[in-house]
Amino acid sequence: MGKGNRKTNMIYPPIEHVGYIGMGIMGSAMAANLLKADFKVTVFNRTAAKCEPLRKLGAAVADSPAGVVRAGPQVVCINVTDTPDVEHVLFGADGISSAARPGLIIVDHSTISPEATRAFAAQLAKQNMTLLDAPVSGGDVGAKNGTLSIMVGGPAEAFAHCMPMFERVGRAVTHMGDAGLGQVCKACNQVAVAVNLLGVCEAMALAKKSGLDLEKMIQVLSAGAAGSWQIANLGPRIAKGDMAPGFMVDLVLKDLAIVAGSARHQRLPLNATALAEGYFRGVQAHGGGKQGTQAISQVVESLGDFRFKA
Repeated sequence: MGKGNRKTNMIYPPIEHVGYIGMGIMGSAMAANLLKADFKVTVFNRTAAKCEPLRKLGAAVADSPAGVVRAGPQVVCINVTDTPDVEHVLFGADGISSAARPGLIIVDHSTISPEATRAFAAQLAKQNMTLLDAPVSGGDVGAKNGTLSIMVGGPAEAFAHCMPMFERVGRAVTHMGDAGLGQVCKACNQVAVAVNLLGVCEAMALAKKSGLDLEKMIQVLSAGAAGSWQIANLGPRIAKGDMAPGFMVDLVLKDLAIVAGSARHQRLPLNATALAEGYFRGVQAHGGGKQGTQAISQVVESLGDFRFKA
């Protein structure tokens, strides 16, 4: 039996109050859905102004991660940018562990290093707290609609205990096994997303250069074997020249760096992923890091000397 499936003998109180740290595009939408589901919610963000929309919806606002814990939630969710950010939230001077409360479940929805996640889980366990790594997929649309895919690593009983909360923010919620395996699954997700999105752009490029109506092409492909979230959701944005971020180029590059580290650890060549990463680097190099991932289409446009938008 894997570590993620072992009994921890931890007694978890019913979840009525949830803390939420990180009010970015994803975190703010997920916290809002928890409020709509009648959970009491206390939020914190390093830039305090980003908490204001949640305060207006009824959330309490804390002054630090430790302040979130002291407010008394049974679960604290984290949704921040990268591994060092999670480490600071957990173990910084005014971090979660400084206000440790035995039995607290910490759910990390960030996308970070699997190896670091395992170390964080072990360190928190020494204080009788449980870490679930629970990265998500589905973009801003899934976060707003509560239809995210959530891949979870950590103790099975903690996962089961959190299901009523997970079901309010996600549609497909799966326990992947031991601590860190949620993050491994998210790395796999990002491989598939990046490579597929490049394929979508190249298919659309061939259509555009050949005089095929992009809207019709997207409809037909979405209904068949080539159908994917990327073509159905990002294809229309590419056709319109809409580069507004649901998920930013800077962030997908951060995720692909995690993928590259895991691939090196496994001595696994991921050549198609490396190619897609190069295209995203091209967007970033030209100042497009804050654009949505569909901005990879701009590199395809440049190489082919055309524009998707008429």
